[in-house]
Amino acid sequence: MQHIINRFISYVIVDTESDPNSDTTPSTAKQWDLANKLVEELKAIGMEDVTIDENAYIMATLPSNVEHDVPVIGFVSHFDTTPDFTGANIKPQIIENYDGGDIMLNQEQNIVLSPNYFKDLLQYKGQTIITTDGTTLLGADDKAGITEIVTAMEYLINNPEIKHGKIRVGFTPDEEIGRGAHKFDVAKFGADWAYTMDGSQIGELEYENFNAAGAKITFKGKSVHPGYAKGKMINSMLLASRFINALPENEIPEKTTGYEGFYHVTGINGSIEETTVQLIIRDHDKEKFEARKETVKKIAEEISNDFLEQFGEPVAIAEVKDQYYNMKEKVVPVMHIVDIAEQAMKELDIEPIIKPIRGGTDGCQLSYMGLPCPNIFAGGHNFHGKYEYVPVESMQKAVEVIVRIAEITAKKYNG
Repeated sequence: MQHIINRFISYVIVDTESDPNSDTTPSTAKQWDLANKLVEELKAIGMEDVTIDENAYIMATLPSNVEHDVPVIGFVSHFDTTPDFTGANIKPQIIENYDGGDIMLNQEQNIVLSPNYFKDLLQYKGQTIITTDGTTLLGADDKAGITEIVTAMEYLINNPEIKHGKIRVGFTPDEEIGRGAHKFDVAKFGADWAYTMDGSQIGELEYENFNAAGAKITFKGKSVHPGYAKGKMINSMLLASRFINALPENEIPEKTTGYEGFYHVTGINGSIEETTVQLIIRDHDKEKFEARKETVKKIAEEISNDFLEQFGEPVAIAEVKDQYYNMKEKVVPVMHIVDIAEQAMKELDIEPIIKPIRGGTDGCQLSYMGLPCPNIFAGGHNFHGKYEYVPVESMQKAVEVIVRIAEITAKKYNG
């Protein structure tokens, strides 16, 4: 257990926050710090063909140790952390033999991780949990996944009696800003299929994800002295408010679950003359996804029409861009790759939790790039914030799942 704890902590203490406003890859120079460390570690454990390209995409090979032909499988994780919450100066705390009560993350600021609010904590009573100190995120998303992949490869190298085919591993930058697969060389990776180790609680196995789009709505106004503004002023901030209020009030993240889609306002910046609203659009169903995008455009058009005579041009301009699509379409034709992961979990007495991802992973984009790529649990909870934690036992189980998938695949294709 200590080995996996040490490896995980060595990764999370490296700040790898990505930046959506950057046009470089990786989006932040500090991601190179962990990328270069991972390259050296992969070489040190005995991986072959270890490469890192000019955009910090890492690939490595564990050669087959069987004589019969086996499909090449891959395991993928990302090393950046979200810009939603700081990942600088992470100070992990290790809670051994968790007693099921409140965990004081930060005494000074009275920040408490409580099972009264985060009920999933109770299923890890008696286990070892790694938390934040309440001032940063933890980075289990997705450094837990990297830890598990490296540890599993090390275990297979040190235990050659376990038979497996060729395995490829890939680590990517910038997943948290939607670019993790953008420059991933699928042909170079050379796998028949892969798995992202980027899910949450133990048992998660996912091959469906949201269709996703981002929208930017720009509102134009006219600034006039407020004492003489009647019939003349157009306050773009009030137009933005009208737009937000016109969105379906119950179709937001905090009121939806399962297959339910949503609109999520992520940012507002404005003045009287100009205001921009940023939002994301999500839905698992393709037709509903298209309808949501049209709703955004329609609301903006209606606002513009109301002011067209006064302003002379549209006062609300909606720009909607697709981000990624539901991988289900690409995975269902090769469902045996999900079946193998499910079998691996069951053989390890892990109850598979097969459900849609309420988000996206590198795997959804990779699936559309020709690499079918379901998602497997990495073990962490409460990603993207100060209440993030990961049970060490879940990471250990994820390592075992990777090893068992490799074993099952080799046996399945033996004659």
